[in-house]
Amino acid sequence: MTLPLIPPMLATPGTLPPAAQDARWAYETKQDGQRVVVYLAGDGSVVLRARSGEEITAAYPELRSLGGALGRTAAVLDGEVLALDEQGRADFQLLQSRMGLVQAPAKAARLAAAAPVHLVLFDVMHLAGRSLVRLPYLRRRARLEALGLEGPSWSTPGAIVGHGREALEATRAHGLEGLMCKRLDSVYEPGVRSRAWIKIRNMLTADVLVGGWLPGKGRLTGLPGAVLVGQRAGSVLRYVGSVGTGWSEAERAELTALLRTLATDVCPFDPVPAAPNAHWVLPRLVGEVRFSTRTRAGLLRQPSWLRLRTDLTPEESAADIPDNPA
Repeated sequence: MTLPLIPPMLATPGTLPPAAQDARWAYETKQDGQRVVVYLAGDGSVVLRARSGEEITAAYPELRSLGGALGRTAAVLDGEVLALDEQGRADFQLLQSRMGLVQAPAKAARLAAAAPVHLVLFDVMHLAGRSLVRLPYLRRRARLEALGLEGPSWSTPGAIVGHGREALEATRAHGLEGLMCKRLDSVYEPGVRSRAWIKIRNMLTADVLVGGWLPGKGRLTGLPGAVLVGQRAGSVLRYVGSVGTGWSEAERAELTALLRTLATDVCPFDPVPAAPNAHWVLPRLVGEVRFSTRTRAGLLRQPSWLRLRTDLTPEESAADIPDNPA
């Protein structure tokens, strides 16, 4: 069966719905992994596509057996690929060693044995030849759970209706990334960042574009001591701070190689920040940083590096920028 390509629906950052509306919402754990749309053609095959639409099936060979989980029933599912730590929590740093191996199937197979991933499923958009995107979330969720998709490398975690504050506190108590709030009557909006889905992170984070770097000192001589980052404000890139912590040695070395390929003599920030000895780069690298708050000038206070967002384009990185950063 030829299945329709369906870009994933996206959530809007926000806070818990009002208490009076709590019973109108479902709550799911927010996972820290790689978003995927899963295509099961009903012939034993499985195709995984990243949020960008790129096929990434070869990077996760341990998920191939999912192709036969529904027999001859064709389906398009929404989910997240995770790498779990020893406590069973999603660890994006572990997952990074698995991402990007589409062109290296032998290495992907070796890592699948050493650091297997787990796929969590949370929506179904197409089933047995019928589109379900116009059905409300509650009915789609019931269809998904009825499929019984529980296996060695995949599962369908539960969702609860109501009790949002308790659900959020539980994610914090267990050190999880956050909470997803989904309106029960919401349809599936392919490719849309919808207010019918709200994401709550248990930490302040931001997607930023790397526009330059400052040379390190001492043992970091020749390496970046800090990167200069910005966020889009209309058609210009505004400087929002310098990030100098959060990398492992391997990550810093990887970042160094990437920055050298993007070197430019032109500062990408408008206005140009006061950054003596800065090396400028084309703003093509998207990073995620953790920070405590923003200054009145819009700068990130106490930022630290979390990860390189290879799953986002520079254009997509502007999605979470607040209208008023102060």
